[in-house]
Amino acid sequence: MNIHAVLTSSVQVEFYVNENTFKERLKLFFIKNQRSSLRIRVFNFSLKLLTCLLYIIRVMTDNPAQSAGASHSAAQQNAPSGNNKWFYVLFPVFAQVIVAIISFLETMLLMYLSYKGNIWEQIFQVSFLLEMINTVPFIITIFWPSIRNIFIPVFLNCWLAKCALENMINDVHRAIQRTNSAMFNQVLILICTLLCLVFTGTCGIQHLERAGKNLSLFTSFYFCIVTFSTVGFGDVTPRIWPSQLLVVIMICVALVVLPLQFEELIYLWMERQKSGGNYSRHRAQTEKHVVLCVSALKIDLLMDFLNEFYAHPRLQDYYVVILCPTEMDLQVRRVLQIPLWSQRVIYLQGSVLKDQDLLRAKMDDAEACFILSSRNEVDRMAADHQTILRAWAVKDFAPNCPLYVQILKPENKFHVKFADHVVCEEEFKYAMLALNCVCPATSTLVTLLVHTSRGREGQQSPEQWQRMYGCCSGNEVYHIKVCDSKFFGEYNGKSFTYASFHAHKKYGVCLIGIKREDNKSILLNPGPRHIMASTDTCYYINITKEENSAFIFNQEEKKGGPAGGLFDGPSQLPVHSIIASMGTVAMDLQNTTPPDASVGKLVPPTVNGAGSRRPSIAPVQELADSASILPCDLLSDQSEDDSVFTDEKGHSSTEYVKGYPPNSPYIGSSPTLCHLLAEKAPFCCLRLDQGCRHNSFEDAKAYGFKNKLIIVSAETAGNGLYNFIVPLRAYYRPRKELNPIVLLLDNPPDNHFLEAICCFPMVYYMAGSIDNLDSLLQCGIIYADNLVVVDKESTMSAEEDYMADAKTIVNVQTMFRLFPSLSIITELTHPSNMRFMQFRAKDCYSLALSKLEKKERDKGSNLAFMFRLPFAAGRVFSISMLDTLLYQSFVKDYMILIARLLLGLDTTPGSGYLCAMKVKEEDLWIGTYGRLFQKLCSSSAEIPIGIYRTESHIFCTSESQVSVSVDDCEDTKDKGDESRNNDPITDHPLLRKKSMQWARRLSKKSVRWQGASRDSSKENAQRIAQQRLNLYRRSEREELSELVRNRMRHLGLPTSGYDDLTNLTASDVMNRVNLGYLQDEQNDHQNTLSYVLINPSPDTRLELNDVVEVSVSPNTALTRCIIKKESFNPNIKIREGVCLPNPNWELVPQIRGLKAEGSASRSTFKYPRNHQ
Repeated sequence: MNIHAVLTSSVQVEFYVNENTFKERLKLFFIKNQRSSLRIRVFNFSLKLLTCLLYIIRVMTDNPAQSAGASHSAAQQNAPSGNNKWFYVLFPVFAQVIVAIISFLETMLLMYLSYKGNIWEQIFQVSFLLEMINTVPFIITIFWPSIRNIFIPVFLNCWLAKCALENMINDVHRAIQRTNSAMFNQVLILICTLLCLVFTGTCGIQHLERAGKNLSLFTSFYFCIVTFSTVGFGDVTPRIWPSQLLVVIMICVALVVLPLQFEELIYLWMERQKSGGNYSRHRAQTEKHVVLCVSALKIDLLMDFLNEFYAHPRLQDYYVVILCPTEMDLQVRRVLQIPLWSQRVIYLQGSVLKDQDLLRAKMDDAEACFILSSRNEVDRMAADHQTILRAWAVKDFAPNCPLYVQILKPENKFHVKFADHVVCEEEFKYAMLALNCVCPATSTLVTLLVHTSRGREGQQSPEQWQRMYGCCSGNEVYHIKVCDSKFFGEYNGKSFTYASFHAHKKYGVCLIGIKREDNKSILLNPGPRHIMASTDTCYYINITKEENSAFIFNQEEKKGGPAGGLFDGPSQLPVHSIIASMGTVAMDLQNTTPPDASVGKLVPPTVNGAGSRRPSIAPVQELADSASILPCDLLSDQSEDDSVFTDEKGHSSTEYVKGYPPNSPYIGSSPTLCHLLAEKAPFCCLRLDQGCRHNSFEDAKAYGFKNKLIIVSAETAGNGLYNFIVPLRAYYRPRKELNPIVLLLDNPPDNHFLEAICCFPMVYYMAGSIDNLDSLLQCGIIYADNLVVVDKESTMSAEEDYMADAKTIVNVQTMFRLFPSLSIITELTHPSNMRFMQFRAKDCYSLALSKLEKKERDKGSNLAFMFRLPFAAGRVFSISMLDTLLYQSFVKDYMILIARLLLGLDTTPGSGYLCAMKVKEEDLWIGTYGRLFQKLCSSSAEIPIGIYRTESHIFCTSESQVSVSVDDCEDTKDKGDESRNNDPITDHPLLRKKSMQWARRLSKKSVRWQGASRDSSKENAQRIAQQRLNLYRRSEREELSELVRNRMRHLGLPTSGYDDLTNLTASDVMNRVNLGYLQDEQNDHQNTLSYVLINPSPDTRLELNDVVEVSVSPNTALTRCIIKKESFNPNIKIREGVCLPNPNWELVPQIRGLKAEGSASRSTFKYPRNHQ
């Protein structure tokens, strides 16, 4: 075969999308093509309306007196003549005939095009029959003039116009490619049906009544409206039976058709209420709105978002569009019906993954999109996957819309790194819980900072601590440029430390951070090396931002008269009062001229009555002396205790080094310089309760740890747990003060997690649960200072709302009873459940706090739960409290970064960190918070940000009890001895029913035994009676202590450590300030409470055991300062801090972290508050 011939021989083939016939082309034009079909339907609709209009004109111009039976001559006599005859008679008739011919031809053409083989089906269609009735008679009159006066019901064309209108609207939506609104269509159909019924009845009755009462069109219309509205005045009634029959038919049709239409409308309205409808495009272009995307909308989440979002004045005009795939529940529906929210919140049921729903929410015009994860899901990884897809969908649909994403697992964070702001729940949670162990109440501090409050909570309370605590809770973080600020503008060219101290001294604001114009990183307390520039952005803590502050100078300063220094006397201190107007603070500014070095110095009291005085506080230098600041080498270490760590018993010695962890468990973790082991520990050595070939220790006691343990109870070793370890092993933590960390896990960790933690010193794990007493004892709970209970993922969802925390609360309550001296930090799913922590029945004080919480909630407070004692003391935390951090980022885009710096999640070069310092008795000479601020700034460049205060308080368990001071209380051991000499019933109100039942049983048995054995010795009877009396007298505390001792003996553990804890005296309990809200079981009504004062007033008096939370500067790297002059108090021992040296000091350079031998304890970070 000739291949070339085959290739060259070709046949031309034409392909047609449709059949190339005349019928198909007509069908394409009249039916299939959207735009041409729309034009045909518009023409048809107009034609039907024209026929109805011509009918009305003909009726109005017709002479009713001319009847069908009148003679032809009479008709000619009464008929108009000339031009009037043409206009009034002939024109309507000819127009009707022409319209009828056009309608008839159109109908036949459409019938031909839509023919599908069954002609009878098309003939008996209602629309075809109506067309024939209204068109064929007019065509016949052309050829048969004698029947031109026949009545033709042309008004029935209104029903054909209704059908044409429905088809036309459908074609309109098809032509513009937009989804039709079923609600709009149904309303239109209902209106058209009502109009057609009224129009048909009006025209029909008017024509039939020509033989009777001869009604006009308006009278017939009036009669139909009165009849269909069921009013029925009776002034107009049909007289002849045909019109009466028509009325009956019309009423029957209305009773059948209208209810069906209304039912469909109500159904669509209910569905619309569920789906939420659309957000208007016009409103989206003229008003600002944000979109909230959630998997399931709960009432708590909704109220937290709305309260925090609308707490900012400039957001009052914003709309909130909620896009949720589930139906709105009843509680949310009720809240959104409140006028406060109904005008600003729009709920749309839909999926973020559908472009149609994003279009309904006008996502491309939104100011921001918040995507929140469903933290109550059992599978949190699946919840994160859904969040990631939502973020991708929004970014694909509206790439310019700012994204605020909440993610649960840290390993999923890198999938949404394109978002403008990301909050990883587990990162923040574990870092906050870790800092709670070394810096008390860090969780409370951060929670109060990220909540918007005016500081009015608790101001009507009779309790002094509630007024101070509530007022300080109004402090937030704000920002302003130096050149625009009156707070900081005068310190341009001065050091950061100098500006921070004098701004607090003069205005009561706490400067905590700075950002250079050419640098995106925020520096937390960069120290005296940083020189303030006019383009720097300052970040400060205050009751309100500077723009809302009014400055009021006192009369002495205005007159230029002499004024004392800030700390010359309590009356000279600045007073900051809140004005009633929204967000405005008036500040009375005192003379803040720097005092003379020789006049007005801070002189502490004499020591032990001797003539010698302690040195005064040195002034804060404007510029740091570069010669006195040594270079900082983080990786070198020359401290006497940092090179080798040897445990108490000398079992082993381990070398520590500083470096970055070699193995990160997830992508995106911030590198942090930490204390590490020189060599990785084998996996077998990480197991606390099992020995291996490297060591034989099987419990915490055998290791002989020098410091108290930190125990973390979690369900699984997730990657987020890595962020609990890193802050506690950060390079600035002194090595001698590192606490051993024990992970008590329900499920054993995998090798990937062990590989990440094996480089950290003194980190162990153990399989067990907090509801197992043996596990708690083996992991060393009696040697622990802190027990952190992490919320378990498997219990986060429950059939009944707020029951997800039931198991955790009961387990913590059990441990609280078994180990009363243990500091337990608990994470809860629902913040409202914190009222059950450390629960005591018949506690009148808790009842009073509950009433206070309700009052604050009624006043609109966003922090109604803040007065709950466990929260105020930092003993309980819920991650949902940090949702406001993401919401605040919409107004304050720096909040997430500042929170990460405070918690140690990010370590920016040149930025400081958070730590704590406890005030001891020998430090009380400082006097006030303002003097402490000066001392820390001048000596170690530390910036205090708040106080964690613990004080004694009387909690009456019943209304009839008499309050007794804790200071007058004797030791619990002595009270126990005295109680044995008194009546057991009156002196032991806390005896348990179980003990009493045992005592009664023994009493009955002893009586029977005595009756059966009369010859037994009297000594045995006395022994049984004494045993019964001892059981009867035994308190709950003693029973629990005996239970723990028995389990320890069974496990082979020494009981000496537990005996020391059970014999704590009342004064010992008071000294354990980190316990927060601790209950003495022997004296149930005597307790301590703790709370946080953020940025307190400078004249706030320091109290014994106050823990000052400070921000430490990273610029200096000295670990020991030997004081040569009296300008520094040698008794102050600062831990975890950095000391800014005086040029006259003799310096010993060492690595990061100051360790001066003395008496002041550890330094902690909290923010000072300018309002008292």
